[in-house]
Amino acid sequence: MAAMLKKLLSVVAAAALTFATCVAAQSLRADHPDTYVVQKGDTLWDIAARFLDQPWLWPEIWQANPQIENPHLIYPGDVISLAYLDGRPRLGVSGREPRIRRDRADAIPAIPLHEVESFLKRMRVFDERPQDVPYVLAIEENRLRGASGQVIYARGGDFQPGQRWAIVRPTVRYAGHPHPATARTRLKKDDWTASEGLQSKTAGIEWAEYAASDNGFEVLGWEVADITTAEVTRSGDPATLLLAPEGREVKAGDLLMPIQHPGFDLVFTPRAPNRVPANMRVLAVTDYYRYGGPRDVVALSAGAREGIENGQVFALYAEGDRVADGMAHRTRIAAEWHSNKVKLPDEFLGHVMVFRTFDKVSYGLVMDAIRPVVVDSIAKAPDSLPR
Repeated sequence: MAAMLKKLLSVVAAAALTFATCVAAQSLRADHPDTYVVQKGDTLWDIAARFLDQPWLWPEIWQANPQIENPHLIYPGDVISLAYLDGRPRLGVSGREPRIRRDRADAIPAIPLHEVESFLKRMRVFDERPQDVPYVLAIEENRLRGASGQVIYARGGDFQPGQRWAIVRPTVRYAGHPHPATARTRLKKDDWTASEGLQSKTAGIEWAEYAASDNGFEVLGWEVADITTAEVTRSGDPATLLLAPEGREVKAGDLLMPIQHPGFDLVFTPRAPNRVPANMRVLAVTDYYRYGGPRDVVALSAGAREGIENGQVFALYAEGDRVADGMAHRTRIAAEWHSNKVKLPDEFLGHVMVFRTFDKVSYGLVMDAIRPVVVDSIAKAPDSLPR
């Protein structure tokens, strides 16, 4: 019995190895190079796409050289070579001198960082309601805008002389339906800050449409953009603060939050997610457009709570319409046609890579697209596209 079990396990292991080898071989592009010299300005996605049909499979064939410091990082001048180990394709760095130390900041990024810099440094999504956050009451001399070196007055916080605060401006309030099978995301165009009684609009990064939190939708978070900083010069209600030399103009209704330096990844690896949350959708497309394409930033309706991590890649689909089958029900009255609609297949749009994750919301960069990415697009596993 033990001999049979051992033999069976050997057969299963051999079959698994054969399958893995086949999958890895199929992932290589037909026109892949044998070597590639990394250039300044390259991204990991670009390099992976030179060798692989599915760039997010990069971790499966990357052979890190243990003799090289930071073996998973790639630098300009490195030579990426394709080799085969036990019949399986492997990519690795060749020709780099192991003794040369490299500055991690010089490593090529997974995506073009200049495309997402504002979302890494200026934007954040938090769970507190704006009504519970200190706010700017007025500007000195009753000005409509406050700039560098001017005084502002604020309420709602424990302001102590010498404290420095970040001044932020609300952009949108994200929400999604708590029951994935019941409804699609609700979309609205109006600025939620107006409905909250705040006199603030978007801060240079604008979303054309987004999910609003009414009619039973779960609030996923409030997004704010950093405007500038200010130092408390006099406590009280209202407190007096002096605006810092740098930053954008401030106006009444802007919010004050403790200064934070949230960490964010600059180097990460594109990869497939372990799982895809149910009903994960595109909440918004940046730059005030409803439609987006390659190198556009989108907001996604899932975050760390659902296991989303930076570097994960998802396929985006437009949900198929429901149409009446007039031929199948041509003997019925029109009302019966509409009660027997057929759902069309979801249509593939492109791929998105997550680059910053909050609790319930994530930012992603559209990496490729064959059709415009739209608000309310569905996120699926990246290998869900029929080949």
